[in-house]
Amino acid sequence: MRPRPLPSPASANSTSILSLQEPPKLAKSTAKPSSSSKDGAGESAEEAQPQPQPQPQPPPQPQPPSSNKRPSNSTPPPTQLSKIKYSGGPQIVKKERRQSSSRFNLSKNRELQKLPALKDSPTQEREELFIQKLRQCCVLFDFVSDPLSDLKFKEVKRAGLNEMVEYITHSRDVVTEAIYPEAVTMFSVNLFRTLPPSSNPTGAEFDPEEDEPTLEAAWPHLQLVYEFFLRFLESPDFQPNIAKKYIDQKFVLALLDLFDSEDPRERDFLKTILHRIYGKFLGLRAYIRRQINHIFYRFIYETEHHNGIAELLEILGSIINGFALPLKEEHKMFLIRVLLPLHKVKSLSVYHPQVIVGLLKFWPKTHSPKEVMFLNELEEILDVIEPSEFSKVMEPLFRQLAKCVSSPHFQVAERALYYWNNEYIMSLISDNAARVLPIMFPALYRNSKSHWNKTIHGLIYNALKLFMEMNQKLFDDCTQQYKAEKQKGRFRMKEREEMWQKIEELARLNPQMLKDIKKEKVLLRRKSELPQDVYTIKALEAHKRAEEFLTASQEAL
Repeated sequence: MRPRPLPSPASANSTSILSLQEPPKLAKSTAKPSSSSKDGAGESAEEAQPQPQPQPQPPPQPQPPSSNKRPSNSTPPPTQLSKIKYSGGPQIVKKERRQSSSRFNLSKNRELQKLPALKDSPTQEREELFIQKLRQCCVLFDFVSDPLSDLKFKEVKRAGLNEMVEYITHSRDVVTEAIYPEAVTMFSVNLFRTLPPSSNPTGAEFDPEEDEPTLEAAWPHLQLVYEFFLRFLESPDFQPNIAKKYIDQKFVLALLDLFDSEDPRERDFLKTILHRIYGKFLGLRAYIRRQINHIFYRFIYETEHHNGIAELLEILGSIINGFALPLKEEHKMFLIRVLLPLHKVKSLSVYHPQVIVGLLKFWPKTHSPKEVMFLNELEEILDVIEPSEFSKVMEPLFRQLAKCVSSPHFQVAERALYYWNNEYIMSLISDNAARVLPIMFPALYRNSKSHWNKTIHGLIYNALKLFMEMNQKLFDDCTQQYKAEKQKGRFRMKEREEMWQKIEELARLNPQMLKDIKKEKVLLRRKSELPQDVYTIKALEAHKRAEEFLTASQEAL
């Protein structure tokens, strides 16, 4: 399979790429206790305070180069940040909102002095001034316990980050060798932190239409740090041979830990950054794949809880498209041990289709939304399957489709019946009608009269009509066989009823027969209508994705 190359770094002269800076009134809005005090955790850092003179990390042990000689595929597709549905009219704000309590260490000296602008300084002094601004942005502030503190210095840091994003985007020859350790240290100090505990510690299933994500209170600064580092990686001056001294296995591992963040905006940036690192650092590719596998193993076989599974799968989707043929054993084991078992996890998200037998093995029995997802995947596979392969799996496949057609959940039955609108699938069925129709006919005929939904009746009549036009004689034979089976079923049912009547008569003759116990009706529970949080909705709507300010062009690795 021939992979598509990664997008190249943004052009230095591109004026259309603007940073996602916060508006000037951000500092004022940060001071509002109604929003800042509820937004959750403060900005976090590692356990140690940032050093004024960061030492370069030793280079990682050389990794065996990946067998994949080709670059990974294009940028993974965007993740839906929010599925919150709300109607018009006044919105009710929750009184008790989940807080994001990231573990953080505040800097002792938080009094920042505003430095001169980079564009106004002499050329020979810009590198030193750039380094000073990077070190200044290693100072951490409190956005939770005292959101009104240090407002002046918070704005100094925000303005400095925003200026550096613009500077590294529109200037050339600014990423010198001295900048690499400072930029990586600034990113690490601001972002690598202990994430807050899960808002669902009991493991309750997350409902994207009802539950709200927990947002980071320090996002005004974290967003600009992510933007700067992404621009840093995309810069035409960026040299992976120099950066590999600092962006090593330890850095990648800490980056992967952040994928468990509950803030979807942060995971969106992480997805793009990790994809860029995978494309630029060949020696880290095997390590990145291995660590992602470990996250999946813990998710499938231990915790069944991780916030970044969908984003990691999107990255893997672009990586898999770049695999060289024939596939290595490592990639085959990944399919068997990770991709297919992912379908049995309750919190099923977006998974790539693989093989029909694996899907049927993990087919959900009590979770209708997952059944609809499986049916979508199955149709995508059938669209490209060869007739010879179809004949091997059609019997178990259509036995499962017959169960779906009989499902009382109308969306499951409707999605299964849409298969009869697919011309290629109908051509496969027509070639194998003698084996498919006897399996499907009982479910179709029975539900054409007994299903509660009228839409399903129309779809079933359409499927029966297509079968009848396909092979009239076979259709008549199946009709007669079905009626004969129904007659036998009624006879067996009558025999069972007569047997139970005899048992009841014998039971009444027993003097020790217990009196009937009065059964009370079980109390019904209904899902409560939770009020929507307007602050969460506005924050997610205002977030701009990384793809919106990156230009895509050919990139040579």
